[in-house]
Amino acid sequence: MAGDGAPDFHTHSAFIHVAFTRGPPRLLYSPPMGFYAKYLFPHLMDWTMGARKFQEQRGEALKPLHGEVLEIGFGTGLNLPHYPPTVAKVVALEPACLLPRAVVKRIAAVPIPVELVRASAERLPFEDHRFDCVVSTWTLCTIPDVAAALREVRRVLKPGGQYVFLEHGRSDSPRIAKWQDRLNPLQQRIGVGCNMNRAIDRLIAEAGLRLPHLDRFVMPGIPRLVGEMYRGTALPH
Repeated sequence: MAGDGAPDFHTHSAFIHVAFTRGPPRLLYSPPMGFYAKYLFPHLMDWTMGARKFQEQRGEALKPLHGEVLEIGFGTGLNLPHYPPTVAKVVALEPACLLPRAVVKRIAAVPIPVELVRASAERLPFEDHRFDCVVSTWTLCTIPDVAAALREVRRVLKPGGQYVFLEHGRSDSPRIAKWQDRLNPLQQRIGVGCNMNRAIDRLIAEAGLRLPHLDRFVMPGIPRLVGEMYRGTALPH
């Protein structure tokens, strides 16, 4: 780890293990990361997504989690304070090392063991039926092959396991959805690969997961183009 400029996680008091898949890790956004994507955008998103309105939604969404949990799109660890005591361990998947000092600090602040794995959501380095729960928050918008990632979610869930999600995506208003389609290329550039027009419920269903619980709402104080929220739980068929 020290050789690529990343911190030596193994020396930290929190239990962290960093695993690499074969070959170079795949980033969420395929073009090379320039100064904005590598340095400015992570700080901007950490500040924005750490706001109270987002933290409150995390707390509500993560309530069903239990047992061993895989989080895809761990980012800077903003979900960690909201994991309920029913969670025994978190395996945190993140293809890029974002704000490592903030990550170490947040992991150290929670009592739950955290295993940090640097890998792609489209090709999870885990055996079938390993996890009690998989969770993602504001992540599916950015994964290049989101269909493959959701099939992987289904694969690694135990029978009876739960996929818990909190995502933004396509509006159910035809007028808003039309503007989302028009402006999505700009959003991809500003948001470093983020898509505002993905129909999250349809994508989850097409991956072989059923949706017994889904809440649709518009996040207060957020432009509706990017504020259409999907929060729910999906189960493998």
